[in-house]
Amino acid sequence: MSKVLMKGNEAVGAAAIKAGCKFFFGYPITPQNEIPEFMARELPKNGGVFLQAESEIAAINMVYGAAGAGARVMTSSSSPGIALKQEGISYIAGAELPCVVVNMVRGGPGLGGIQPSQSDYYQATRGGGNGDYRHLVYAPASIQEAVDLVMEAFDVADYYRNPVLVLGDGMIGQMMEPVEFKEPKKRELPPKDWATTGTKGQRKPNVVNSLYIDPKPLEEHNLKLEEKYARMKENEVRYEDYNLEDAEVVIVAYGTTSRIAKNAIAKCAEEGLKVGLIRPITLWPFPDVAFEKISEKTKAILTVEMSTGQMIDDVKIAINGRKPVYFYGRTGGMIPTPNAIVDEIKKIVGGDK
Repeated sequence: MSKVLMKGNEAVGAAAIKAGCKFFFGYPITPQNEIPEFMARELPKNGGVFLQAESEIAAINMVYGAAGAGARVMTSSSSPGIALKQEGISYIAGAELPCVVVNMVRGGPGLGGIQPSQSDYYQATRGGGNGDYRHLVYAPASIQEAVDLVMEAFDVADYYRNPVLVLGDGMIGQMMEPVEFKEPKKRELPPKDWATTGTKGQRKPNVVNSLYIDPKPLEEHNLKLEEKYARMKENEVRYEDYNLEDAEVVIVAYGTTSRIAKNAIAKCAEEGLKVGLIRPITLWPFPDVAFEKISEKTKAILTVEMSTGQMIDDVKIAINGRKPVYFYGRTGGMIPTPNAIVDEIKKIVGGDK
């Protein structure tokens, strides 16, 4: 299969179309604007519909409508735009509808800046909307992985009848890399016999809703959702582990930052320091199981993020007090460098000796 050089945002759009996305609703915001631009140009050529909504709130509710009719549908935005979509995402999760949401994260809080960031981790993994809901969160570290995960996200959304979030950052969206469009591993997907496709006088109307006036049915609904989320935790955890066997320090990093961390690990090796990496690919469910592979030789964990420290909470839960956990990060659109990470590792190793 031949490779093609593509910008990350455009590759995400192409992957969605390849996966059968037929509707895209969005609103412009940097640094994800090339996704709706690509979809506006290419989706109609492939039998789909692109619509620029009047706002992010309108866009996510259009997603609700298309998903309710059983269509494959996607929206994308960056940070403040995703914040505006949170109520709609909660409604979609409550109504058990499948869709794909892409967030190319920018610096915050508020309007912040257009440079890359990872400061939406809490928003993505804790759910910025109301109620007891969850959605799977993928964190690609390359454009190829973004393509693969976007394509798989549509199947996963259909399989669980649940929204799936792909969490990138400004670098994933804006840089260019060679990619190929491989067929994702096939899942046996359930029929969409719940969809509001019109009865044609042959069945009772389907109702798609998340409103429960009586607390008892609402509790039953929430417990049913919890069973679904438990299946996600059991079946959908993904991670990469690297060089853990005799690592003195293990870095935990995701997305673009994990690539910088690998460069730091190579520099450490040149200086005789043994450093490993755990890279969560699913941020929710978080790969707690990966931390069971950490060697007794490991002295400490270093969480590296483009934020003031959000994933560190999940790392501390996963390691459960077995090793000390340190943090290094840059924020506001600033990017960690390999040399700075190496310096932090030296401080940790030096402090433990």
